[in-house]
Parts: sequence; structure tokens; C-alpha cells
Amino acid sequence: MKFFSVDSPLYRFLVKFLDVLKLNFMWLIFSLPVITIGASTVAAMAVALKMVDDEEGYIGRSFIKAFKENWKQATALWAVTVVAVYAVYLDFQLFNAVEGNPILFLIIGMFSAALVVCALLYSYPLLARYENTLVRTIQNSLDISRKYFGRTLLLIIVVALEWVLFQFNTTMLFFWFLIGPGFMIFTIAAFSKRVFLIIEKEAASGQ
Repeated sequence: MKFFSVDSPLYRFLVKFLDVLKLNFMWLIFSLPVITIGASTVAAMAVALKMVDDEEGYIGRSFIKAFKENWKQATALWAVTVVAVYAVYLDFQLFNAVEGNPILFLIIGMFSAALVVCALLYSYPLLARYENTLVRTIQNSLDISRKYFGRTLLLIIVVALEWVLFQFNTTMLFFWFLIGPGFMIFTIAAFSKRVFLIIEKEAASGQ
């Protein structure tokens, strides 16, 4: 039946679901030492960027290759991520600790959080796709977030909704461990890939 053919939407969905499942498994296994979460995320992002257009090939082999190629810079990016997130956490802790909860501290915390998101959101897919210095990669993420603000805002909303959905109940929490990180990485990769292609096209045309 055509409904179950290799060209049917159901078949393509199941294939993509299994690919995300494999990607999530690889990400979880390679993230277990914790310090390797950055390298694991960049490797998963490299595979996901190819998955968007069905170019990934063998997921396990592609993941390991990307992990080996990017682990130094990816680990440095992970260290930056941890420090930045902790700094934002301290901002909000300061807001709660100071008597009267000065609104200024809340504004600083919210601004810091937005800055960190914009600086890191595209950094992982950028590192997975292009060769560049870590500082330039973060700067490019900020530039993309500013230039494509609408797309970036939509991406943040979609990822936030995915997070909330996966935390909805015990059943969804099970699916979170099953495919959650891989699914969210794929979402970020899908949005990022479209933006990257626009930028590459503009660069090729000299705009």
C-alpha cells in the first residue's frame, strides 16, 4: 500500500524518529563524563545539520568523527557555557538576596540571560559546521541572533515549548530521556541550517 511505501510521510517520519533516537543515544553515552558534554553536543549538532537534508549517512560513524575533530574547541565552549550560565544564576541569586529585591538586579539578570542565549544558541551549530576561533564563533552567534532576530526568537520559543512538553508528566519525562536532547538538538540544527544557507548564499553573491 502507498501509505506504507518508502515515499510515504509515515515511513519518512519513522526513519527520522529512529535517526533522532540513535543520535540521542550517542549524545547520552558520550556525555556521561559530563566534561565531554560540549564535544558530544557539537558532534550531535554536526550529524543533525546533515540529517535536516538527509545527508547524514551512518549516524554512529559520523558522530564519532565529529566528536574527535571538534572535542578541543567544543570542550572550551562547554566551559564558557558553564561559567556563563553560572554567572546568570548568580545574578538572579543576588536579586533574591538583596533586601527589597531591587528591580535593577532583575533587569541585569534578564539582560545577562538573553545575552548568554544569543551568544551560545548558534555557537554549537557554527562550531559543528565551520572552522573558526572560539571567540569568533561566539561573536558570529551574537551577530546572527541580532540580524535574524525573528527567526532566533521563534527558535527560542519552539525549544522552550519542547522543554516544557517533555517535562509535562512522567510519561513525557521518559520520552525526554529517550529522544529529548536529540530532538531539541535537531530542532536547533534545522533552524540554524536554514540561516546558514541564507548567509552562505549572500556571501557567494557578494552581498
